[in-house]
Amino acid sequence: MRSVEDLPDRADVVVIGAGHNGLVAATLLARAGLAAVVLEAADVPGGATRTEHPFGQVPGLGHSTGSYLLGLMPPELMVTLGIDIPVRRRDPHYFLPTPGPVGSPYLWFGTDRHATRRQVRELFSEADLAADDAMAVELAALRDDLAPAWLSEPLPVEQTAERYVRPALRQVFVDLVRGSVVDYLARFGFRSELLTAMYAVTDGLSGLHAGPDDPGTGHNFLVHNMCRLPGADGTWMVAEGGMGTVSRLLADAARAAGARLVTSAPVTQVRVSGGTVAGVALADGREVSASVVLGACDPYRLLDLVDNGALPADLVTRMRSVRRTGTTMKVNLALRDLPRFSCLPEDTPTPFGATVHLLPGSAPGGSPMSALRAMWAEVQAGRLPAEPTIEWYVHTTVDPSLRDEAGHHSSALFVQSVPYSLADSSWQTELDSYVSRLLAICDRYAPGTSSLVADVVALTPPGIETHFGITGGHIHHVDNTVSFTERMPYATGLDGLYAGSAGCHPAGSVIGAAGHNAARRILADLA
Repeated sequence: MRSVEDLPDRADVVVIGAGHNGLVAATLLARAGLAAVVLEAADVPGGATRTEHPFGQVPGLGHSTGSYLLGLMPPELMVTLGIDIPVRRRDPHYFLPTPGPVGSPYLWFGTDRHATRRQVRELFSEADLAADDAMAVELAALRDDLAPAWLSEPLPVEQTAERYVRPALRQVFVDLVRGSVVDYLARFGFRSELLTAMYAVTDGLSGLHAGPDDPGTGHNFLVHNMCRLPGADGTWMVAEGGMGTVSRLLADAARAAGARLVTSAPVTQVRVSGGTVAGVALADGREVSASVVLGACDPYRLLDLVDNGALPADLVTRMRSVRRTGTTMKVNLALRDLPRFSCLPEDTPTPFGATVHLLPGSAPGGSPMSALRAMWAEVQAGRLPAEPTIEWYVHTTVDPSLRDEAGHHSSALFVQSVPYSLADSSWQTELDSYVSRLLAICDRYAPGTSSLVADVVALTPPGIETHFGITGGHIHHVDNTVSFTERMPYATGLDGLYAGSAGCHPAGSVIGAAGHNAARRILADLA
């Protein structure tokens, strides 16, 4: 990796941030013959798409500390970039346990669709099975229709429907994007609150600053069902070697195209002269002249790099109005061994390769949807919910290459939702006890989990902000309740300044489409 001493004085394009979108854009711009320089504040590329060794007590254990699954990158983009990301299919990919002894309900979704349908019918109802089947068919159709829109400039929602979506589903699409995930799921007639809550959480609420009834959660639900990777069957995949493999391959492609990657090079200002971009200034006082700057950092970081008054006022006002703090917490765990779920029969394999959904209100007699609403009310009040939703996974069961010589497992709890700041306390005061509370929840489903923890690295929303440099610790940069032309535009309105991050169309996640689309826009404008 180049050091800051290799910084050139001039470039055609400066890309701020070596996250996956920045690397995609740099590759395409360099291939077009432009002198592209990527400046990354951290000492490694990748942004939140990293494989790290974060555990002081287990230093040999690899772990995806930020993003943890690859699902939404368009296959066409990988072909354009000429990269082949090695991935592994999880089977099952979802596991929904309940706390209790053998015989308590559980459900898993895997490649055996007939077995899944049988479980839904037997554990829930015939109506739930019919609802699940109908929703799967509709989402597959919307996924196919919308796919080309992700690698194009965004249009308003209604125009997107008119151009891309088949006539029979246009109003469904508009209502889904603008509405709540609860309203969308209600269309299909699910009877089981537990099943409804699982879908609402894993696809509708994931990463959002929102509750299940809020407008725009339907858009996030649609986004999370846009997985089109070969062999995925609509599910998300594990990248071999962790998510850092994705960044490494993208960085290799960018370098091969001629782009220069400079790490430990934080940008402190986008320089503007005469109403047009003139380059960037770095923290150490150095400057790089360029007539084009692409902000692959989060949009709010980019806005802060530009002097007041240089950007169109309506853009600044609109983006400030949709600014949200993050409400997700990542509890990274090193485990000595795997526990067993109490609801599973002894001869049943432990499905830790799946996303394990620990839902509040899942015990017999509970109301999961009421628990979700109560959780969000607590977060809005600045309080830590006693039982948030947890997605638990252990990817070393799918990709053993991350394990250390002692055989430790890389695991994590993806917790939704928690406040960015606490009303009557602080994260510094509450973190250790809250992690213990979360592990106690795991113990209720899989007894003995806490005793297997060798080390913990917990990232609260402020921790995510500090560790990955994302404003407000929001993993989507701009909340995914904000869609299409309402997100950060590729062309900012300041001559020469562009944006291309997760805060742009199509959405937050490891997609890469924003970097692709921003590069295309730059090349079109330069032409």
